[in-house]
Amino acid sequence: MRTSDFDYNLPLELIAQTPLEPRDSSRLLVMRRDSGRLEHREFGDLLEYLRADDLMVFNQSRVLPARLHGHREDTGGKVELLLLHRESPGVWRALAKPGRRLRMGVRIILEPPKGEKSPLAALPKGGNYEGVIAEILDSHPDGIKTIRFDSEDEIAGLGEMPLPPYIHQAMTDLERYQTVYSKDPGSAAAPTAGLHFTQELLDKIKGVGVELAFVTLHVGLDTFRPVQDEDPTNHQIHTEYFHISHDAAKAINNAKQEFRRVIAVGTTSVRVLEYAAQVAAAGGINRGMSQIAQSSGQADLFILPGYRFRIVDALITNFHLPRSTLLMLVSAFAEDGPSTSSGRDMVLAAYAEAIQQQYRFYSFGDGMLVV
Repeated sequence: MRTSDFDYNLPLELIAQTPLEPRDSSRLLVMRRDSGRLEHREFGDLLEYLRADDLMVFNQSRVLPARLHGHREDTGGKVELLLLHRESPGVWRALAKPGRRLRMGVRIILEPPKGEKSPLAALPKGGNYEGVIAEILDSHPDGIKTIRFDSEDEIAGLGEMPLPPYIHQAMTDLERYQTVYSKDPGSAAAPTAGLHFTQELLDKIKGVGVELAFVTLHVGLDTFRPVQDEDPTNHQIHTEYFHISHDAAKAINNAKQEFRRVIAVGTTSVRVLEYAAQVAAAGGINRGMSQIAQSSGQADLFILPGYRFRIVDALITNFHLPRSTLLMLVSAFAEDGPSTSSGRDMVLAAYAEAIQQQYRFYSFGDGMLVV
């Protein structure tokens, strides 16, 4: 297995720059794992593929305004930070530009966002803005910095929404990069499969008897960092904070014990569920029953073809970047079905069909259901 096995060519015009309205008006490519057969539908048609006793699991993480701008206190040089996750009060892991020049001890004065809502607009003429200070505590081999802020409470008011680098059009409604059920702030990127759901669609899903459960995984660096090594097993997966409540764990365990389908909305939900199942299995909690426990912590599960899924029976996802850990995860899930075909081959064939049919790709693009 090589990283280049998960490569494909995508015309740039198929990268969605803006979301469709309403949210559930996007297209839905349905792929059946038993045969690789594809069906072209609308996202609202998802209801036709659900059963009254299904359980759907959503990631309720909310995107932080995690992109910060500032300048070095010593030289005045411009700096950009992208917060990844919080290690302790006031201390964060972050990507930084220009990363190589930001060594231990460098202090950065953060600047407010531009525009009428900026704190600068409220200053009297001649007033001074006393910026929040960020100090570089450590530099890591993967380019990530550990940073300490002198006033963490003010960070949210200084940040901008961290849209992916392939989106070049500015957003006027930043809530459109949040799911309608987002609740727990902490992600550096949106769990994009959930962007297709409206409250009306969720109500319809519940109306046909489907049970809903919500977990949290704060999306981090590996969502948008491609695999560089040709051997994907050498790729270092970064940890991401997760939380599974007592109610969510109970709903998931009941579904598995009653042989009901668990449908994960997004690859982030998959990682939460499968990581928790691995932990439970290692600790002897489930005794072969695919059960999980109420838990919180740091998940670092890297799912490659050959993985055997303990919890997830169906997956709703978007179209993912070439050579990404997410494309590898979807290929692994396709391969875990009853078909004897390669999961990677089935998924790349589905992507080729989607490109031919002019589907919209990536964060604001169309959806895919793998059953």
